[in-house]
Amino acid sequence: MRPWREPERLGDELRRELRRHGPNAAMGDVLAAWEGAVGPEIARNAQPARFQRDGTLIVHCKDAIWGFELGHRASEIAERLPGKPALKFVPGPLPEPGPELRPELGGAPAGDTASGPRAATVEERAKAAEWAAAIEDEELCRLVARAAAASLARRPAGAPERPSG
Repeated sequence: MRPWREPERLGDELRRELRRHGPNAAMGDVLAAWEGAVGPEIARNAQPARFQRDGTLIVHCKDAIWGFELGHRASEIAERLPGKPALKFVPGPLPEPGPELRPELGGAPAGDTASGPRAATVEERAKAAEWAAAIEDEELCRLVARAAAASLARRPAGAPERPSG
């Protein structure tokens, strides 16, 4: 079995290429900034899902009540996000919270546990979403991001954040 290696970063060249694929190329930046922009309580109940062609960020909420409440704070939240996008809050599926987000489970141990691999962190999910953002098919984009996040979560303890050299 080959040792795990994180894919090499391609930097500015890749970002230029992704910009050709429309507004969803910015999804990684928005996901990375989301919890800092809204706080942990809102982040547990609402997550950015995708950009519409007009640049509006669709945010999936736990339910219509959260959507209604956050709709009143849309301009305040947008000011804190990269690109200050228009926001639309709708009920929709949220990522399953990993053990690190569920205090009742005592947090997540590093690496695999007896019950299986640990769940990806918010940062790992954001990085994975950024990698998959250029995929136009929503279902395929979601699946690739999920697989990439799972791969990042399986990174051995102490493995470098990025390849050295």
